[in-house]
Amino acid sequence: MTQGSGKPQSNVQRAARALRALIFSGELPPGSDHLETELAEHLGMSRTPVREAALVLEGQGLLEVRPRKGVRIVPVSAADMREVYDVLTALESLAAERAAQIGYSGPELRPLADAIARMDAAITARNLEVWAQADEDFHRELVRLARNSRITQITDQMGDQVRRARNVTLHLRPLPAQSNADHRAVLEAIRAGEAEKAGAIHRRHRERSGKMLVDLLSHSGLRRV
Repeated sequence: MTQGSGKPQSNVQRAARALRALIFSGELPPGSDHLETELAEHLGMSRTPVREAALVLEGQGLLEVRPRKGVRIVPVSAADMREVYDVLTALESLAAERAAQIGYSGPELRPLADAIARMDAAITARNLEVWAQADEDFHRELVRLARNSRITQITDQMGDQVRRARNVTLHLRPLPAQSNADHRAVLEAIRAGEAEKAGAIHRRHRERSGKMLVDLLSHSGLRRV
């Protein structure tokens, strides 16, 4: 079942979810090539949903579909991440501004506050995996609050690439206390309707986070993930 939807997943959705998990776990490593028949057998599915799922993941930048040659898992480099963060920084900062301009009430901002609370608890428990999920939830909710489908579409497309890089570097970075403080400041600016301030804080946050991730990829021997 899809989370919270109450609707059964299609075979294509199940195949896409399974392939995404294999890529994130490293079982399908960056730069590796795989035949559709191989993947279908591994997933216990027919080739048709696997082929369609591969096209979905190609649109998200996770793999490349090559006619008669199967698929290639696309590696993400430090240079790729620099470009991705340039785009995310601009679009998410705009989302923060739009959210502040809309004038949301307290209950409507509760998902952002809840995400921050989970991030704080995760740092106290030194559980970076839980922190990363809460951080992702914050950013996704921030974009949703902008009510701009184009921003949502573009940031969703890039989200998986960021997730791959962050999963690999998660335990190489210091505890992200500053990130929590940044998110709290963005929330307060949105709550106060201070659009310019919300955008500026989030921009600095994304620029700092992007630089850290790119530096980790560049200087830790992780040339691609």
